[in-house]
Amino acid sequence: MTITHRFIEPLDVLFLRGNKLFGDPGSHGESLVPPWPSVAAGALRSLMLSADGVDIAAFARGTQAHPTLGTPKLPGPFALTAFDLARRGAKGRVETLHALPADLALGQDDRQQLQLTRLHPHPPAAGLISSSPLAQWPVLATSSRTKPVGGHWLTQAGWAAYLAGRTPSTAQLVASAQLWLLDARVGVGLDAATGRADDGKLFTTQAVSFVPDVGFLAAVRGAQPPTSGMLRFGGDGRGAALQSVAHEPPQPDWAAIVRARRCRIVLTTPGLFAQGWRPPGVDAALRLNLHGVTGQLVCAAVPRAEVVSGWDLARAQPKAAERVAPSGSVYWLDDLSATPDQLRQLAEQGLWDDETRNASRLAEGFNRFTFADY
Repeated sequence: MTITHRFIEPLDVLFLRGNKLFGDPGSHGESLVPPWPSVAAGALRSLMLSADGVDIAAFARGTQAHPTLGTPKLPGPFALTAFDLARRGAKGRVETLHALPADLALGQDDRQQLQLTRLHPHPPAAGLISSSPLAQWPVLATSSRTKPVGGHWLTQAGWAAYLAGRTPSTAQLVASAQLWLLDARVGVGLDAATGRADDGKLFTTQAVSFVPDVGFLAAVRGAQPPTSGMLRFGGDGRGAALQSVAHEPPQPDWAAIVRARRCRIVLTTPGLFAQGWRPPGVDAALRLNLHGVTGQLVCAAVPRAEVVSGWDLARAQPKAAERVAPSGSVYWLDDLSATPDQLRQLAEQGLWDDETRNASRLAEGFNRFTFADY
């Protein structure tokens, strides 16, 4: 099915709130860059409903369906398949920028030089005990001591090298400071009964100010969002411009992965998994069997779980808070059995099985991933 790409460029500071409560006196609300994919999915669907003249109240009640969005309870074919930080370069070309996956470690040596190193699966030495049920652990082997460094993003060229099984160079990194700045804004708590400010209820939130030509790239399948327009994006509905762009994302070498009979699975959006950190289709013996793709899960690099929620506009209530495996989590598979077409189809569907498939969260872009060479 055809996938279309839309570049979202902020026209104002954005309030990209995560899932941490704030608003009490003295509290601080941090922004999340990039935000959950559901933020983009919601903004695009709202624009589509408005552009197509749909009665929003009737749509929320489920009495008026949209051809591609369906209804809140029965979503249509619309699905967000990718949502990445991006920047526009020469001739309007847009390149994606990617947070470092969990198997890439960025450090700085004594000479203040950056070093990028990959973690590799390795059987634990005899006598070592851990709670991990996996046969191998992700090991960082370096010849020199470095200090961990954060706040860097892979360019699209660096991401392509990573998918091909190579370690990107430090020249393929971009610092966050080159993409956006943070600005603390003071908020005032309101009295719900009177609508006036409450004494002593001051709090701060982070506003994200993007540099020109930096924004987000959203990929949509099953629908055709407007090719241009204005979005209400993030907290407080700040303005962002929408533009249709042509984009060819880097792809893994499907044939090479099949020949090698092993690969990595890398989450590109948060994973809502019924088994916690384990993707769907992985049984008690840690063997993956999902839509024709089988393999043995031998190692994983999964950061601390995060929590996603959100606001359900149709029901005017918060969405359920759910724990997720963070974007950038990496899973190593051995004894892989699949055809290139089966790998490609699974990547297009996302990590959903028949039992846990959630049509609403699927449309919002969760459980997306890519295959990568070992």
